[in-house]
Amino acid sequence: MQRLHQIRLAMMMLTRLPMGHLSEPAPTLGVSAWAFPLVGIVTGSLAWAVLQGALALGASTTIAALLALAALAWATGALHEDGLADCADGLGGGRDRAHCLDIMRDSRIGSYGVVALVLVLGLKAAALSELGAQATLLLMVHVGVTSRLMMLGVLVRLPPARDTGLGRNASGVPRAAVLPGVVVALTCAALLGAAGVAALACMGLASVALAAIAQRRIQGQTGDVLGAVQTISEAVGLTAFSVLLQA
Repeated sequence: MQRLHQIRLAMMMLTRLPMGHLSEPAPTLGVSAWAFPLVGIVTGSLAWAVLQGALALGASTTIAALLALAALAWATGALHEDGLADCADGLGGGRDRAHCLDIMRDSRIGSYGVVALVLVLGLKAAALSELGAQATLLLMVHVGVTSRLMMLGVLVRLPPARDTGLGRNASGVPRAAVLPGVVVALTCAALLGAAGVAALACMGLASVALAAIAQRRIQGQTGDVLGAVQTISEAVGLTAFSVLLQA
């Protein structure tokens, strides 16, 4: 039962889908972090259903892709996109560590954030449009789970950059917390064959690169960095599949 409550808390944190109320004593965010990748099963399935449903109704691949992204944004409350915009503004425009963190805390969006959102969302839309009917349920679940596994990996590996916020509240997660997500991601990758393994590798490289930038600029991670890792690795995964499956 505790595991179920932890999954529900992860869903509450990473989506806006109704999960009811948790009974006391409620699990902590750090204890529940292992379930973050599992949220990708739900979001990936939702995006797949909207994409393929729109195609079945006769929509073009572009319209279907945009509808799938709109469904994802609704389901997650655009949480990760908000993190991407703040992270891009802070890491891109900050003079030093303190200035980066101040910018990331500011709710206003700047030029770096706008450009990052346009490019990443555009990349996702283009990739989904290219994939069309090839975006199977397994593929979408793979990308959803793996992108959140990358987010969890950064949370585990990097220290919190500030004393408050999601990055701090969810810190202290043991390395073993990544194991359930690793099992699911590797299973999906294996079932998808070479393209699945290659997409996983590309997502991992993108996440490592972003984590390295965050460590150099702000000496750790924040909730905004975690959101950026998720949405960028998701875009990279979809792009990798669109290239590999069209080859």
